[in-house]
Amino acid sequence: MTNIFEAETTNTLLSRIEQLQDTSEPQWGKMNVAQMLAHCNVSYDMVYTDKYPKPGAFQKFIIKMLAKKAVVGPKPYPKNARTAPEFLITDERDFETEKTALIQNLNKTQELGANYFDNRESHAFEKLSVKEWSTLFHKHLDHHLTQFGV
Repeated sequence: MTNIFEAETTNTLLSRIEQLQDTSEPQWGKMNVAQMLAHCNVSYDMVYTDKYPKPGAFQKFIIKMLAKKAVVGPKPYPKNARTAPEFLITDERDFETEKTALIQNLNKTQELGANYFDNRESHAFEKLSVKEWSTLFHKHLDHHLTQFGV
């Protein structure tokens, strides 16, 4: 798995994001490109904002048991996999706004670096290693950029 905290990896992802157009069509799934970008921003919003309330202890335990391995493990996401309710984007979004936000989130993550994330508490999975954080961010974004052919 590539390392999201390495500048080369971030630059590659930024280049792929720049290839997206507001008319880009998905190869699978129901989201349009602006919704996909908003969906990808949720991962970062959960780290950098209080926009989404954290689950309680019992709910966190269940989420950890059911989803952690799939989210931070090496196995790629399957096409059309179910997602957590917070990640469902069904309203219309502005492509440029969401694209700019995602670029800013990637740059912020790169600037903060691996040390910032080392053993840091996640929204729903408790503390994660640097490798788990990198996988969480990269695998999800790679999945959706591939969905849109970039």
